[in-house]
Amino acid sequence: MTQGRKDRFDVAVLGAGAAGMMCAAVAGQRGARVVLIDHATRLAEKIRISGGGRCNFTNLQAGPANYLSSNPHFCRSALARYTPQDFLGLLRRYDIGWHEKHRGQLFCNDSAEDIIGMLRAECDAGSVHWQTGCTIDEIRKEGDDYLLLTTQGTVCAGAVVVATGGLSIPKIGATDFGYRIARQFGLKLVETRPALVPLTFDGQAWQPFVPLAGVSMEVDIATGSGKTAGAFKEDLLWTHRGLSGPAVLQISSFWRPGTPIEVDLFDGEDAANWLIGHKKGSKKHLNNLLGERLPARLADAWCQAAGLQGTQSVADMPDKALRQLGEALNRWRLVPSGTEGYKKAEVTLGGVDTRGLSSATMMAREVPGLYFIGEVVDVTGWLGGYNFQWAWASAVAAGEAAAEAALAAR
Repeated sequence: MTQGRKDRFDVAVLGAGAAGMMCAAVAGQRGARVVLIDHATRLAEKIRISGGGRCNFTNLQAGPANYLSSNPHFCRSALARYTPQDFLGLLRRYDIGWHEKHRGQLFCNDSAEDIIGMLRAECDAGSVHWQTGCTIDEIRKEGDDYLLLTTQGTVCAGAVVVATGGLSIPKIGATDFGYRIARQFGLKLVETRPALVPLTFDGQAWQPFVPLAGVSMEVDIATGSGKTAGAFKEDLLWTHRGLSGPAVLQISSFWRPGTPIEVDLFDGEDAANWLIGHKKGSKKHLNNLLGERLPARLADAWCQAAGLQGTQSVADMPDKALRQLGEALNRWRLVPSGTEGYKKAEVTLGGVDTRGLSSATMMAREVPGLYFIGEVVDVTGWLGGYNFQWAWASAVAAGEAAAEAALAAR
């Protein structure tokens, strides 16, 4: 650690990702002296890789119902006070073009770099001090201040905002640092696990479907029951190891190990009635008939997995066999063996228990001046821009509150 004392700041924001940069900009523009610290030298990698490089920066439909948390009403206040329309207003100021792609999902017309550049400019407008490539070795609370012992010297701040993210995608720098800070100051954690992540299946049982890698189709997918149930209509993608695509990424946040997922491959239509209705006068083979509703490779694999001859005539098949086949197509039940883990997960489910935080300010109830925002908190959005909207909303709530407290203390 480099010795020496740096100037005192009102607010130290830890993590220069989406939530961290937004928070620093808000606090700085409201008159607080802000330092933004990150161990990386290349900032905002999650923004950069989001949406295939165009950043799915919000969702027009974002609301409390689109988020998972052990304290489901916590996110309501911040989301109501900073909406997708508020973020769009910011984009308009910077002439950043955007478009709606699918179910309220908004993307940049050009590049995710536009969002990163905008946030950097907003930080500069707030005279935010940058410390990148800077590792924090220790955090201490001394009186009303926090001392951060870093590789670039000691930082003194009246408030600390933890925006360090979760465990997902460690190759771009994800760590458990935010959780360690929470534990240090006595905050509870909700157990973490990978979310918005592909599901895997046992090799032997999955063999009939391995040739389907790359096949995609829209399905209805569901898992769980009661308050823990999840159901979506999205595209399903077969992989060599299991299932992915938006449908599976969505349902993975609701899935629990050892429980089944259920997939309707027939878009809600009664598959048995459809099959039997096509039986009379038909000369089609089973795989060709199924190929009218399913991708051809899936139709062939499905017949194989069901122990049926794809080349048999549908007209020769008994109604009972067609009903059984139809039931399986409408309710394909399968139990994943696991997930692809944090290396492929877009976000982390769980995190800092929100019962220990103020929903209005994001500050720890029992630790004045300590705030937690973004993915490190136990608030996880659906796929489709919802997690970025939580980053913006929680950042604004904390940035405004921290700046207000700093100005009042002067």
